[in-house]
Amino acid sequence: MLKELRIAGFGGQGVILAAHILGRAVSIHEGGYATMTQNYGPEARGGAASAALVVSDQPVLYPYAVSLDVLVAMSSEAYTRFVPEVREGGMLLVEEDLVPLDQKAQHLRVYGIPATRLAEELGKKMVLNVIMVGFFCAITGIVVRDAAMKSVKDAVPARFLDLNLKAFERGYEYGVELLAKGPAKGEQQMAVPQEAEV
Repeated sequence: MLKELRIAGFGGQGVILAAHILGRAVSIHEGGYATMTQNYGPEARGGAASAALVVSDQPVLYPYAVSLDVLVAMSSEAYTRFVPEVREGGMLLVEEDLVPLDQKAQHLRVYGIPATRLAEELGKKMVLNVIMVGFFCAITGIVVRDAAMKSVKDAVPARFLDLNLKAFERGYEYGVELLAKGPAKGEQQMAVPQEAEV
């Protein structure tokens, strides 16, 4: 099982930490293999940020993601820039309040979550990245829930641990509930606008 993933958004959303949590879950807590590459825009906050992961149960021979199985888009710019890299039939997970979909998403299985709103309900907007990690685990099944939770414990400061575990569970539960609604809703959770006929 080799999967190519990308998490992308803007600086300040915790994109790199989210990828680090998933990569660590696979390589440390599941005994698999993971490589991660990352890049930032020139701004510390507000600029583009993305991290690509290649995860496998075998040693990874090429560390760069070329044809994505899953894109997690946490901003409109990230969606526009990276959705062409997702293979036909791949998955697109989006922060549904920040990512307006268009025709480029029609060949993908799309799942949306209002991660920022859910984070605000928990009292800290900054945990939206961990909500997305939980959502990712529930929807894709690529990373095992318990391994991801152990990785969250490794990655966040002790004083924020309870909050981050709650955030992970909230995202995971949202994904489980979404999938339980059945394939009609789950396969295309968000409506993609149709082009007007001329």
